[in-house]
Parts: sequence; C-alpha cells; structure tokens
Amino acid sequence: MAAVVVNNLSYCYQKGGKKILKDLNFTVKQGQILAVMGLSGSGKSTLCLCLGGIIPHYLGGEMSGQVLINGQDTAECKIARLALEVGIVFQDADTQLFSPTVEDEIAFAPENLCLPSDQIRQRVDAVFDMVGINHLRYENTNNLSGGQKHLVAMAAVLAMDPAILVLDEVLVQLDAVVKENVVEILLELRRRGKTIIIVEHDLEAVTIADRVLLLEDGMLVNDGPASILQDKELLARYKLVM
Repeated sequence: MAAVVVNNLSYCYQKGGKKILKDLNFTVKQGQILAVMGLSGSGKSTLCLCLGGIIPHYLGGEMSGQVLINGQDTAECKIARLALEVGIVFQDADTQLFSPTVEDEIAFAPENLCLPSDQIRQRVDAVFDMVGINHLRYENTNNLSGGQKHLVAMAAVLAMDPAILVLDEVLVQLDAVVKENVVEILLELRRRGKTIIIVEHDLEAVTIADRVLLLEDGMLVNDGPASILQDKELLARYKLVM
C-alpha cells in the first residue's frame, strides 16, 4: 500500500510568484525509509509542509497537484486529522516546543486526543523509554541543548503514534552518539511498519534509506535506490559532494 502519493505537485508562496516546487511526482510505500536530498533552497522544507497539510491549510500561496496521505487528499482533509497520520520534526525545534516541562510537552498531544489517563501515561512512558530521555522528564524545555530539543520534539511527535514520520534536517544537527541512537529508533519504527521520510543534505545522515530523491531548484531530478549515494559523479553533479 502507498503511504504517500504526490501527483504533479507545484507550489509558490505568493500567487504568480516563483515556483518553489515544480511538478513533483513520487510514491512512498508503507514501511519504507525515503531520503529527500538537495541543496538549501531546493524545496525540501516546503515539501515537508505539503506532506503535513500545513500547505495549503495554514500558508497562503498557490498549490497545484495533489498529495495523498494514506489515501486522503491533504487539501480536503482537516489538519487535525492529518496530524494523526503525519508527524513532522522541523529544523528549528523551538517552533514546536511550548510546554513548561518535557513531560508536559510529550503528554500534550495524547491529552488533546482525549485518551483515557492510563493510555496517556502508557504512551508517554513508552516514548520516554524509546527515545532515551527519561533524565529530561522534568526539565524546562527552554533550558535544553539544541540536540535535546530535537529529541523532545521527536518524542512529542511519536506520542501521537503517526503512521508517517518526517524529519526535516534533524539528524545532521545531532552529535554522533545521539544520531546513532536516533537511527536505531528509526530502524525500529520501520520494523513496526512506520513510513519515514528523512529530509537532509548530509550524506551520512541518510545511509539507512531505502530510496533517495534528489531535488534541485524545486524539481525532482533523480529517484532511485540508496545505492545512488555511492555514485560520486551523480552527487557531484548536484553539488552534494565536492
């Protein structure tokens, strides 16, 4: 089954302005890890906003084409419903953290789903254990390091138990030990049938991917197996290696 289907997707932030995404077409199977790569300005983060329905629901601009998430058209599906399907961890974790403590942050989404209190506790405890941040449970989110904030943001997203997880240039911002831990978490999520989209420009951060998409100036210029990461000539052509 296809978890994500993108058909002829184009987008510009202002009507009649420059297209940031240009006629993208691709499909992501359930349980697959997809890497989306490209230089800054290639449209990677804008694509994340489209996958989560933030475009077109919260941002203006002009979108054409279609994004289907588990068969649901993002343009027609309410954003609250899409949040149950797609969880996004953004480059800037500060935009996602607003609760006074880490525990409050992770419990926020399950509480808003109106789950029974015992289920909320089970979800929160399971996520703390999976991500390995029990030592941060009662910390103020404002006092965390950049890497810790990204872990907490990811944990808060995982507490929603979304079918699809999108990481927007998160791995490259973590130190080696934490990155290794997150990679193991992602592999475990894949084993559980989750679909994972890693948006990066760092080659080392996407070695676990099953497939790789390359974006350049908003266009999909290559869609292939992870083995294309070994093609130095191809990567040099798109300035991903020197």
